[in-house]
Amino acid sequence: MMKGVPYLVTVAILALAFSLASAYDPSPLQDFCVAINKTDSAVFVNGKFCKDPAYVTANNSFFPRLNIPGNIAANKLGSSVNLVNVDKLPGLNTLGISLAHLDFAPYGLNPPHIHPRGTELLVVMEGTLLVGFVTSNPNKLFTKVLNKGDVFVFPIGLIHFQFNIGQTNAIAFASLSSQNPGLITIANAVFGSNPPINTDVLAKAFQMDKNVVDYLQKQF
Repeated sequence: MMKGVPYLVTVAILALAFSLASAYDPSPLQDFCVAINKTDSAVFVNGKFCKDPAYVTANNSFFPRLNIPGNIAANKLGSSVNLVNVDKLPGLNTLGISLAHLDFAPYGLNPPHIHPRGTELLVVMEGTLLVGFVTSNPNKLFTKVLNKGDVFVFPIGLIHFQFNIGQTNAIAFASLSSQNPGLITIANAVFGSNPPINTDVLAKAFQMDKNVVDYLQKQF
């Protein structure tokens, strides 16, 4: 009887090891979620609270008229992005997906940016786009000219952009692998943060005169 004990102990240890190895944290759905012991002071969860299924309707899974063009004239870069995430479509909660409609004026730009929580899959519906992404160090650029019907993927967390190189408007749709992929526009974050990043830091990082840094910060 005792001979079987080491075998059972081994199996138990292996089972425990497997459960630990297969465990993982869920992907974050916000920039941070600070732990708190007082649950009565807790406000945010990693995602959204779930609605009682008894009160769910079809409208919770519905978003109307994503085909309507965005107001590209209001953007000095000549682009517009209408993102349908969990804030606009509650039924996306926990499903790990969102969708965006992108419009571009001729030579309009969706500037270099990242989605910290989502991979992006883009399809061009009209026009011609120059797109690209940059890897982590050593910062290799992958770029491609896309025409109507072409598809391109931007890996999660990498800097990427879309630029309309045509003389007519361009339209694209993008799916993202998160209900809340997040957005960090590089120029806005670096030169338009609140409060501003110290000018000495930016001047040294970009190897430019502090007056240039001051000018750029004023633009944002």
